[in-house]
This record gives sequence, C-alpha cells and structure tokens, in this order.
Amino acid sequence: MDSTTAKILDGKALAARMREQIRLEAAELTQKHGRAPGLAVILVGDDPASHVYVKNKKSGCEKTGIHSISHELPAETTQQHLLGLISELNQDPKVDGILVQLPVPAHINPETIIEAIDPGKDVDGFHPYNVGRLTARKPALRSCTPYGCMKLLEETGLDLHGKECVIVGASNIVGRPMALELLLAGATVTVCHRFTRNLQAHIERAEIIIAAAGKQGLIKGEWIRPGAVVIDVGIHRREDGSLTGDVEFESASQHAGWITPVPGGVGPMTITMLLANTLQAFRKHLGES
Repeated sequence: MDSTTAKILDGKALAARMREQIRLEAAELTQKHGRAPGLAVILVGDDPASHVYVKNKKSGCEKTGIHSISHELPAETTQQHLLGLISELNQDPKVDGILVQLPVPAHINPETIIEAIDPGKDVDGFHPYNVGRLTARKPALRSCTPYGCMKLLEETGLDLHGKECVIVGASNIVGRPMALELLLAGATVTVCHRFTRNLQAHIERAEIIIAAAGKQGLIKGEWIRPGAVVIDVGIHRREDGSLTGDVEFESASQHAGWITPVPGGVGPMTITMLLANTLQAFRKHLGES
C-alpha cells in the first residue's frame, strides 16, 4: 500500500446523498402532518467562526425543507435570559430541535446551557442523557461529528468488529462520544490525549485512526499503518489561507487505504447529521418512530 495513494472518503458527496434523502422524508412528513420540522438555532455574541457555522446550518435547513428559527443574541446576554429562551423553546410544539452554537461568552456556563435543553430536542447530541444513552448501547440523539464519522466509515465497507481503532483527542464533543460509537460497532478502542505517552506507537498499530486533537500536522504520514483508514476531524487555516487537518495529508495518503480530505471530509457530515437528528426528533414528536 506504501506506493499507492489512498482512496478519498468524500464527505461532500456522501452529505449530498444523505441530504437529498432527508429532504424527501421531510417533505413527506410535512405534507402528512401540516408542518415542517423546526430547528431553533441560538447564537450569542459575535464570534466570526460561529456566524459562518450558523449560516451553513441555516442553508442546510433551507435546502432540506427544515424550518430554521434564528435567535441571534448580543454578547452581554445573561445566562438567566438564555435559560429563559431555552425553556420557551422546550415548550414550543413547533420546535423539534434546539441548538446553542458554541462557544458561548465566558460569563455563560456551557454545561448549564446544554443541560437545560430538553434531551428530546438536543440535536447536537451533547446532553448527558443522550451521551448516557449511547454509553448504555441504546442511542437516541447522537453527537453529530462522531455520528458523521461513523457514516464515513460505513462508506469503506469494512466490518469494524475487532478492528484496532485509535482516537486522538478526548473532548466531550468528538473524542469521548466517538469512542462510544466505535465500541457500539464492536471495535477495539484506544483513546489518546495530552497525557498519552508515545503517540506514534499507538498510531502505528491502528487500523482506523480518528484524528481530533485540534493540533495541525500532529499525526505524521509515515506513522500510518499500510491500508489504515484515516478520518481527520481537525481543521486549521494555513498562512496562505488554505485549510489543513491534524494529519499530514500528502504523506499519510501514501500509506493509508482510505483518508478524508480537509476540507470536504468530516465537515459536511457534521451539519448533515444535525439535519438528520432534527428529522429524527421531528419523527418522534409526531409519534412516527
């Protein structure tokens, strides 16, 4: 495998196929029940990256027939005011999903906010109830990025049972729920983090690598086991304006069997799984699932 280039796991193409399916299902349910799925998106403050993410989420909603309700609040919004808004949305029968764009300003506790969302409307999949359901092997609404990574892994056609999977990064948003997703799929899972000794040795034995450390070029291409699957969650902007990930793509693609590009790999899948979660929540609220 060393002399050949890896197959590209095209997240953009997979996302497009999945979004078309979501659009068809949403249209059918909207016609049947007289209302579209509703997603409330809350943005607090003026973080430029957050504005881009919210814009992309709104665009995804429009194209799939999901009604997007936007709440853009000033940075000085109090935690109490935000909790009040979430409480109103929890009670609103036309709202199926609630998303609070992170990060929130420093005076607001993100854990308090996440836990205030009705777990049945937690389309980000961050609520402890939903993470707990995944832990108990009875998933409800699942964290979007790990769920998207699992869909990308399905594209390889590989049976994950017993596969040596190494996750680099142990965040609540990606690393930890990713470990639970892979365990659910029957994989053997190692989670590496900032206290891990000899990261290279872990990477070298991995059949599947999920890179989610948030450190540009942390994983060297020559570490990749021949034929391994590499899913790169990282996204960083170089000085020339181009984007790159946590993995050295050019050299890694000479060893890997499959690899995700940055951009165009995991990113499109994250928003797609948010839309899928909103449709799932809609179905449940209508008694369809």
